[in-house]
Amino acid sequence: MKVRLALLAALLLGTSALRAEEPTSSAVKIKPKASASRPARSARDGGGTPDTDVIDAPTTAVLDNYGYSARSRFYSRGGLLQYLSFGVYPGINLGASAAIDGLIGDERNVRMRAPTAQVKYRFYEGDSQMPSFAIGFDGQGYSYNTGIRRFNQRQRGFYVVATKELGLPGLQLHPSFNISDFDSNSIFGSLPLTINIRDKASILLEWDNIGNWSDSRFNAGLRAYLTPNFQVDFSVRAIGAGGLYSDGSHRGPERVVQLKYSNSF
Repeated sequence: MKVRLALLAALLLGTSALRAEEPTSSAVKIKPKASASRPARSARDGGGTPDTDVIDAPTTAVLDNYGYSARSRFYSRGGLLQYLSFGVYPGINLGASAAIDGLIGDERNVRMRAPTAQVKYRFYEGDSQMPSFAIGFDGQGYSYNTGIRRFNQRQRGFYVVATKELGLPGLQLHPSFNISDFDSNSIFGSLPLTINIRDKASILLEWDNIGNWSDSRFNAGLRAYLTPNFQVDFSVRAIGAGGLYSDGSHRGPERVVQLKYSNSF
């Protein structure tokens, strides 16, 4: 009996000691270190649809490796210009495009134009002081002239483009130079500006085909990011331009709607 009482007393003392060591509600509790969360990715920084083009002019942005995009551009007189682009290697994009005149609406003369190719290589990523750089080739022109068998608005051809943020987040300049015709070796320029608004939309401004004042074009538009992978562009090309081409088509202005979807394999 005395042995049982001694064991019971020892058990009670041990339980009291364990309770005394437990932290009270006022004691400091140490929480496990939380892992760093992954930063949010947006359409502007590459998490969604990369802005590889402004309206007509290119930027240095490229699709990621194994990425792809499809662009459907609806232009005047029921025309459809379809692009397909692929990220075949880090920094390198390949693509193709084809225009179909008069496909939409009640146009009687529906004609598909010869497909053309695009390639872009972003060879310098840029830093806080230097812009990013890319070179490429774009064989797609606009407004095909059946009389002279070429586009009234010539293809961009070989080009060099730079992209640089201008101090404010979302404000970017994309100047470029291009040679569309190697027979004449005429050099043209482009001066586009984009303003990203909280990754919901972008204002697009573009002075393109700068060689002489009469042939240059001022374009403006709005890009809406509906989802991280899908965007819609509304733009007006050749604002303030006038006159006719040799086939009787107007030099401008022209309203354009473009749909773009991007993803990766």
